[in-house]
Amino acid sequence: MRALIVDDSRAMRLLMGRLLANLDIAVVEVGNGREALDVMESAGPFDLALVDWNMPVMDGLAFVLEVRQDRRFDEMAIMMVTTESEEAQVQRAISAGASEYLMKPFSPQLFAQKLENLGLAIR
Repeated sequence: MRALIVDDSRAMRLLMGRLLANLDIAVVEVGNGREALDVMESAGPFDLALVDWNMPVMDGLAFVLEVRQDRRFDEMAIMMVTTESEEAQVQRAISAGASEYLMKPFSPQLFAQKLENLGLAIR
């Protein structure tokens, strides 16, 4: 299983990367949505993308909208992982095509629960 972490915070990428590595999930990290699209174009589909909302160059919502227009990535689960906590923002992300939504800060247990919600429980 392969996951793409899309977050401009190096600390958040490291944290989520460690949590996924503990589940034997291979991880690729990038700092914005444009970089993520470039990686997806060259490396093919991932099983999961963990996407921050607020990033430079291309934000998470724009990334979700663009990915969901490309049939090659229909099977990829997308989880927004963000500080955006207003219900309207959650609904915008889900409507755009996000599969799940996780608000920062989060516990490892909640992170694992959200992965299970996506059908991605590994152990």
